[in-house]
Amino acid sequence: MAAYALTTLWYLEAPIARVFDALGEAPQWPAWWPSLLAVEERAAGAVDGTGRVYRYTWQSRLGYRLRFDIRVTRVVTPRLIEGEASGDVCGAGCWRLSEQRGVTRVRHEWQVHTTRPWMNLAAPLARPLFVWSHHAVMRDGAQGLARRLGGRLLGLVHE
Repeated sequence: MAAYALTTLWYLEAPIARVFDALGEAPQWPAWWPSLLAVEERAAGAVDGTGRVYRYTWQSRLGYRLRFDIRVTRVVTPRLIEGEASGDVCGAGCWRLSEQRGVTRVRHEWQVHTTRPWMNLAAPLARPLFVWSHHAVMRDGAQGLARRLGGRLLGLVHE
């Protein structure tokens, strides 16, 4: 299995509460995240979101699709959403938010491994393309969320 540890930072001109609320409403993401084809709620979970399960279907810039479930494991309003992924990728994802002078920093951490045999076979050569595609999808999300919130994307960093 090919493992990936990817971190992306978004700097949005928007209040932390609005950013957090938008990230907490995963079924609405396809309206503003062009690379996301569908989100289906599979389990409702608790009021704060813990225990919710969503199935995501993503379209990569390279033409392949990824489908995986995320089970929300921890929520700290308005600072943190953590989840566990299973499906075409398995592992953990995390949204960490902080705000300073009206700018919300969103740190997305994605530590997963691929489960599709062709991706694992191709990884030694295709890893840079897979990472590039992930970065493009994250850029789409940052730009879409900024538009959705009526603010500006002030910065985007891939660590």
